[in-house]
Amino acid sequence: MSQLRIATFNLLHGQPLAPDGAPRPYPSDAGAPLAEAVAALDADVLALQEVDRHQARSGGTDQAAVAAAAMGAKDWRFAAALHGRPAPVAGWVRDPSGPDGLRVYGSAEVGDDAPPSYGTALLTRLPVRHWRARRFAPAPFGLPLRVAGRRGLTPVPDEPRTALAAVLEGERGPFTVVATHLSFVPGWNMAQLAGIRRWIADLPQPYLVLGDFNLVGAVPRTVLGGATALERTGPRVRVRELRAARRARPQPAGQRRRRVREPRARLQGWYDLARTPTYPSHRPAVQFDHVLAIGVPRTAVGPASAPHAAVSDHRPLLVEVSL
Repeated sequence: MSQLRIATFNLLHGQPLAPDGAPRPYPSDAGAPLAEAVAALDADVLALQEVDRHQARSGGTDQAAVAAAAMGAKDWRFAAALHGRPAPVAGWVRDPSGPDGLRVYGSAEVGDDAPPSYGTALLTRLPVRHWRARRFAPAPFGLPLRVAGRRGLTPVPDEPRTALAAVLEGERGPFTVVATHLSFVPGWNMAQLAGIRRWIADLPQPYLVLGDFNLVGAVPRTVLGGATALERTGPRVRVRELRAARRARPQPAGQRRRRVREPRARLQGWYDLARTPTYPSHRPAVQFDHVLAIGVPRTAVGPASAPHAAVSDHRPLLVEVSL
């Protein structure tokens, strides 16, 4: 059984960085550093976050298309969370001619005249059975954050987020991969992650959920485990109906009634395929980027790494899995 190389990478719009984390100017071929970083990963499935499309700051590059060519992807999608341009402090200025809401692009749209956009991408070398996408509303407030190239903390408003899901054809059968970038607002990102679990409930397991969650430690797998446990719990209405039906039946003398119990929720199944710091890229201290799975035997998981790349303030997270 061959192993697949599964990776997630927050691109920071392909921003080249110096070894100390300071921003560097884009070269004349603005997509070249990104293409080099993606090719080095040699990934079979790649989730990308903070992806630019036709943005002036990144040389007008269609970054999802550049990454797809660099890795030799058979199929890919880019889900735009925003159509517009970045603005200091204000976050984003919406393009009045652009779509208002979710828009998904693929290889058929390369070279179109769509307005600048920004979002999440999922690329794969494997055959795809099914695609789906969704958009999350931003939190009503932002937070002061560290921003590359600026000293101290900068007030940053939250922004819409997107998720892409694909049912892929593996050697052992179909499995589902999700790429996402969650809010940096605590609690809001946890609700988004739980929403993703409900959103893919009708798709085939195993599940792999990849991306920058802006969550650390055991929080992501606990959130996904809780959402899964709630789905396994029998509906309370059905339990009450069973209890009422039993009470209505004639009961032979001396025989005790059997209690109808609700099944207990069990937090199990989801686990991290890789545990290693990914941020900041020049000196990793925390892990915001994750590859979580359920239905994947631990014996099927191979080596994991977070190699240094010449772009982004995040390191890519790469893991080998037999699927």
